[in-house]
Amino acid sequence: MSREPANAPDRLGPRALGFWTCLALVIGNMIGSGIFLLPASLAPYGWNAVLGWTLTIAGSLCLAFVLARLARSFPKEGGPYAYSRLAFGEGAAFALSWSYWISIWVTNGTLAIAAVSYLSIFVPGLAEVTALPAIAAITLLWIFTLLSMVSIRAAGGFQLVTTVLKLVPLVAAILIAAAILGREGSGAAAPFRPEEISLPAITACASLTLWAMLGFESATVPAARVTAPERTIPRATLYGTLIAGAFYLLASSSVSLLLPAAEAAQSNAPFADFTGRYLGEGAGMLVALFAAISCIGALNGWIFLQGEMPLAMARDGVFPAWFGRLSKMGTPVGTQMLSSTLATILVISNYTKSIGQLFTFMALLATVATRVMYVMCALAALRLMGKGAMPRTGALTLSAVLGGIYGLWTFYGAGVEATGWGLLLLASGLPVYLLMRRARSSRAAADGRDAPQE
Repeated sequence: MSREPANAPDRLGPRALGFWTCLALVIGNMIGSGIFLLPASLAPYGWNAVLGWTLTIAGSLCLAFVLARLARSFPKEGGPYAYSRLAFGEGAAFALSWSYWISIWVTNGTLAIAAVSYLSIFVPGLAEVTALPAIAAITLLWIFTLLSMVSIRAAGGFQLVTTVLKLVPLVAAILIAAAILGREGSGAAAPFRPEEISLPAITACASLTLWAMLGFESATVPAARVTAPERTIPRATLYGTLIAGAFYLLASSSVSLLLPAAEAAQSNAPFADFTGRYLGEGAGMLVALFAAISCIGALNGWIFLQGEMPLAMARDGVFPAWFGRLSKMGTPVGTQMLSSTLATILVISNYTKSIGQLFTFMALLATVATRVMYVMCALAALRLMGKGAMPRTGALTLSAVLGGIYGLWTFYGAGVEATGWGLLLLASGLPVYLLMRRARSSRAAADGRDAPQE
């Protein structure tokens, strides 16, 4: 079958994403709802949480370095899909991309609900009326779906603005912590007790914090829309991961260690409670508003990506051609609409009592699916270096090995049940893959050509 190059820019319109937009995409997709809720989950772990954050950030930086080098050598549309296909063939790449695509639209449903949850502080009716929160979340979902379908530049501009705004409450928490420690000394923080540090606790914290670090691969996916992708994507990936990780470590640790553990553990909005405790209730409400902006900004970024992965797969012939159809604006309208429709169904199901818990479980599956992608990219880098397809360096080899080990370690932290269901999520795409191979084989046979090969 004749195919276009996976990164062919001609049908995708002008390359509209520069360095700053890509950097905003990485930081904006990483900083969503997780950071504003994590201090409550991490509070019982004390200083184990700081060590968990440190390991998560270190592991993420190793993986980000691997992705950056892969993007430099292979600036192809679809990012992780393209790397895994080059290293392991069509089947493995399809499995990775299928699960990653599902994880994206599940994440979008999660972010839409999280944004409405924060907005309910200002509009109490959003929390009191059963149908209204779902309607509000679905409305947000489709507003930004339409934005991505109409204008990539507008979506990128919105991402830049919201990324700057969402850093405000994190900076505020860091400055408050610095002022408290400067005035009262280290005695103001939770005491460090070496006997309370344990590997199981650190592992649990690392598993929790990884959810907040997801998204550092964001700039690699829309490579065909990026200016000078071989240079822009690696820089945005590394700098974005480092910046987001630094804010996470400092801001989350400030809240977890300076807000009383019992209070933090029971808080629904720990950053707002922390700020309100020291600056007054009005400041706490302002932080809640910025948290909602953070969720909305992340929603905008992830909605943009939900159309890019299936587009790359369709243009490579392993997804139905319908997914590769573009509008006059060069956007995958059909894919966007399907993805947001699936997310809409998920949001609606979250508000039915019979399957409400299914939503939370699917979000956990989405996280596991993303971990699969990270491990496979680390292995892909090792394989491609071994084949001589990309330069072999000590730094890249070490980063790929450490990143792969870190990814496997987080599977252990996630537990057997979540990992098992994550593998089932990978397998759920097998019927689609087999149908596509059969269809291509039939077309190739009708045209007198060889069947597609791995």
